[in-house]
Amino acid sequence: MLQALGLSPPEDAVYTALLARPSASAREVALQTGLEEGESDRILLDLAARGLVAVTRETAAPAPEPVDGGAGPRSARYRLTPPSVALAPFLAEQRNALYLAETAFSKLTEQYRTTAARTAGGVVEVVVGVEQVAHRFLQLQRGAQRELLVFLVGEPTAVPREDTDTSESSALDRGVDFRVVADKDYLAGHEVVRDVRQAVAAGLVLRMAGSLPLKMVISDRERAMVPLDMTESGGEPSAIVVHPSGLLTALVHLFEREWAQGRPMFTPGTGVREEPAGDLVPTGEELEVLALLLAGFSDRRAASELGLSIRTVERRVRRLMDLSGVESRLQLGWHAARVGWV
Repeated sequence: MLQALGLSPPEDAVYTALLARPSASAREVALQTGLEEGESDRILLDLAARGLVAVTRETAAPAPEPVDGGAGPRSARYRLTPPSVALAPFLAEQRNALYLAETAFSKLTEQYRTTAARTAGGVVEVVVGVEQVAHRFLQLQRGAQRELLVFLVGEPTAVPREDTDTSESSALDRGVDFRVVADKDYLAGHEVVRDVRQAVAAGLVLRMAGSLPLKMVISDRERAMVPLDMTESGGEPSAIVVHPSGLLTALVHLFEREWAQGRPMFTPGTGVREEPAGDLVPTGEELEVLALLLAGFSDRRAASELGLSIRTVERRVRRLMDLSGVESRLQLGWHAARVGWV
């Protein structure tokens, strides 16, 4: 159970044995685990030195000297220190080691692929198969050091959404500039809306487009990945990875054009909230409704995406119009753009 945290199998067995009782001697642990008493004693002392186990002694008789210079006193008993405290440093160490290993793996693989791509005909790399496509997609996101540019269209076909969320969080934690343009049909379900809201709160910047021509991810403006039609690969998901070239430059320009024309989504409205009269400014929930409506969603569709009733959506729109002092939704959109609500 604890080998994933760096404990050996015998250490794992001894630690697990102590879970079942308030305290135990080395002999009792040896009987429960099948280890030799000397080995059990040595492991307990080592765990105590690492802060995983605390040593107590019986008061009925004085403790004799250690035997053979290696075993603890016969009267010594051992109990676990609280796992939530003792194991936390081990967990943090393993997480850090895994992160460093993933980073090194991504950099080495990218260096190899970049070198290979610079040979004749190496501008475009074809990737076929679910595992290969998912690996290259996550590699581009995890290897990004400065910027990620993404088009979101339709349902995921090769990369599970939970894996995408994890790699997004990792990029945001590293301070990567993360900009996303999403097709308006992408927000198809409350879980997607919730995940997008959490990502925006973490630093991702999102805009909505009426339609997008393709899915795409661009990493540091050095590599891009675009899916291919599955019919071209016998029904398997496939994609091309584009290395530095005129084609990559064109894909970056395509993103920037759609970004410039996209509508901001789930904007936090920090400047508005800093106004002193808090009841005269829109709430975050009202701005979410406004953003969906400006993206072309109907009241019914906006209500479905946010998990609200249509009457709630209408009530929030009505309050926005009252705050703006306008008589129509068209005027509301103009006012929202003028004062920076979107």
